[in-house]
Amino acid sequence: MGDFMYNNKLYYNPVEFALDKIGGTWKMPILWRLNKKVMRFSELKRSMPHISDKMLTSQLRDLEGNGFIKRKVYAVVPPKVEYSITEDGKRVIPVLETLRNFGLELMKEAGIELKKGTAGTAKP
Repeated sequence: MGDFMYNNKLYYNPVEFALDKIGGTWKMPILWRLNKKVMRFSELKRSMPHISDKMLTSQLRDLEGNGFIKRKVYAVVPPKVEYSITEDGKRVIPVLETLRNFGLELMKEAGIELKKGTAGTAKP
């Protein structure tokens, strides 16, 4: 397949296009969490302690703009906002599972042990 333009951006293949929508450090973990349950901003933030408020806001906006999540605002004081995964977002989950399993295999081959709540620790 040849290159193509979309929203004034040049893409060289469909994988690059897909990764532009779901790639990066935070979009996949956000989708993974929202696949399990509806969450508020503060719940997402607590579950990903290394993400800044600004980055979480940015990534949520991108995912919402691409139709992978939806944002529901409740007319209460203080404001209540919930995020949930859409049907398009659910289509991404099998891809994430495959990537996660591949990553776990690579980690095992490299002697990296995944511990709950950590990014992993290399064995000596």
